[in-house]
Amino acid sequence: MTEGPIAGAIVRFAVPLFLGNLFQQMYNSVDSLIVGNFLGNSALAAVSATGTLIQLMIGFFQGVFIGAGVVVARYFGAKLNTPMRQAIHTTFTIALVFGILLSIVGVLFTPTILDWMGTPDDIFEMTVSYIRVYLAGVFSMILYNACTGILQAVGDSKHPLYFLIISSLTNVALDLLFIAVFGWGVFSAALATVLAQLLSAVLCVSRLLRAKDETRLRLKYLGFDRDMVRQILNFGLPSGLQNSIINFANVIVQSNVNSFGTMAVAGLGAYGKIDGFAFLPVTSFNAAMTTFIGQNLGAKEYERARRGSRFGLSCAIIIAELIGGILMLFGPTLIAAFTNEPEAIAYGLDKLYVSAPFYFLLAASHGFSAVLRGAGKAKVPMLVMLGCWCVFRVTFISVMVPLTHSIKVLYWVYPITWSMSAVILLVYYLRADWVHGLDLQKI
Repeated sequence: MTEGPIAGAIVRFAVPLFLGNLFQQMYNSVDSLIVGNFLGNSALAAVSATGTLIQLMIGFFQGVFIGAGVVVARYFGAKLNTPMRQAIHTTFTIALVFGILLSIVGVLFTPTILDWMGTPDDIFEMTVSYIRVYLAGVFSMILYNACTGILQAVGDSKHPLYFLIISSLTNVALDLLFIAVFGWGVFSAALATVLAQLLSAVLCVSRLLRAKDETRLRLKYLGFDRDMVRQILNFGLPSGLQNSIINFANVIVQSNVNSFGTMAVAGLGAYGKIDGFAFLPVTSFNAAMTTFIGQNLGAKEYERARRGSRFGLSCAIIIAELIGGILMLFGPTLIAAFTNEPEAIAYGLDKLYVSAPFYFLLAASHGFSAVLRGAGKAKVPMLVMLGCWCVFRVTFISVMVPLTHSIKVLYWVYPITWSMSAVILLVYYLRADWVHGLDLQKI
């Protein structure tokens, strides 16, 4: 990504990312679609109620692997093979060890956390059964994300796509087999997802084991290199904390959603699945920008990094607003695919009509964050998100929901906090010297 036309480099890298993210999003969405149609709205609510908790559990490590990808991309761009190899093996070791630990902790403490979130009594047992199975195999998701981050950091966004296509089709087949044919309960949707994720992890690890260059994974090199751990945490810890903080705030939001009953949980859960799909093109451009910025700054292509950031940000913002308009037109049909309950559909549409017009603000916030992470400035978006998406969001909800007793407060808090973070990050992007923020010889 350090040579040739900028637009072509970013788009060629972003398109496989988009397709890969599309199939990855299918995991929980297919679960919700099949569960909602075969097992009913209570089962759909049970699956929907787990989304924020799952993201809270794994979001930290996803952020850490973003940082690891930046380190690998920098060394790859600078053609420093020995430290790149050390970064790759340290990243894999972190994923392996902490992925297993997270699975254990998640299984043990799930009921306590769901009780604290105020999960409705009529779906509590189903929710526990679903998320326990899901978290029992979450180590495979973490391992896959780590391996994918390594491959993408060195410019390979195609093989993760191939592996996700295979695993996503497997997930659909197993969902239909377990639920529609065998008639198993909501836990089987999580079991199908876990098995499919395990398949994608195995395929991705196999790819690294068979690589023919310095990106090859060798078991004898596994371990925690102290200097690489420091670098990965230096870049990844802010992103990991940012994810955890945001997801913690979203757990608070979900707790308030739960207080409005099962139909609200089901309806907003259906909207959440649609929202996840809709924003994938923007997410893909942002991931491509992080790698592009990391590689070009590693190669000291400073002006190319600046021009690439402007192109990526413009594309992400324009695409986000176009997607918002499409959702406004087809929202009723899309949400009805998940549930046929009018009350649940109404909840989902209310949330969609508030959020979709402001997608450009969300795209800007994530876009500036992606550029700054690639430039080694991950602490800046972390602090901004902490203030806007956590402290302000939780405070606003804690004050306004008891005063108004209206679920619309939970809708409007999102565009309000998106606008705050977008403005702050825009000012930093324009005024700070983010291009010269890292010297490879000093990290």
